[in-house]
Amino acid sequence: MVSYVKRGGRMTVGQQRAWDDHWPRLGRTVSELPEGPLDFTAWFGREAPVMLEIGSGMGETTSQLAAAAPELNYVAAEVYDPGLGQLMLRAEKLGVENLRLLHGDAVVLLTEHVEPDTLHGVRLFFPDPWPKKKHHKRRIVSPSFAALVASRLAPGGTFHMATDWENYAEQMLEVCSAEPALRNRYDGWAPRPEWRPVTKFEQRADVEGRVSHDLIFEKR
Repeated sequence: MVSYVKRGGRMTVGQQRAWDDHWPRLGRTVSELPEGPLDFTAWFGREAPVMLEIGSGMGETTSQLAAAAPELNYVAAEVYDPGLGQLMLRAEKLGVENLRLLHGDAVVLLTEHVEPDTLHGVRLFFPDPWPKKKHHKRRIVSPSFAALVASRLAPGGTFHMATDWENYAEQMLEVCSAEPALRNRYDGWAPRPEWRPVTKFEQRADVEGRVSHDLIFEKR
């Protein structure tokens, strides 16, 4: 079962050009990866802590976060082709060198291609909220997902989530608090980090009166 709904959409000329120019070096497709763990050290050409961001969207936040942390090997997983094209465009403008992209299901990536106890951190910012109650089961944050993320984090590694949907935030808090391998760094919500850029989604949520919540758990 895939943990996302495939998003269609045509690329702009710029996104397609970025894809043609950069994808062969920067990108891989999850379903086409060889069996076994992905060798991030070889792919980046250096050994560095690996940060995985799940659902990079149009790359607005991801490109800035990767640029701000050159000491990390920053990996973005996304299912939306134009989003990956836009991320490569943004990264090119910012001169980002420490970013690699994966197209496909992050659950398959984590399960089949990431070794246990290896990731410096996992970020999940504003995932699809599936606001209708009957669709809540489609939300990516579930007990099995929290356990999977926890198993792939190195000890002390962080799982950082953010959402502007109150009941999804509460679900994230409940699910991750119940995962024995994770510990909440804060008593409930984390303070909003100054380093996390405000996205257009977050701005819209603010206008619509929804409060964004951050949660930061770490591997015990």
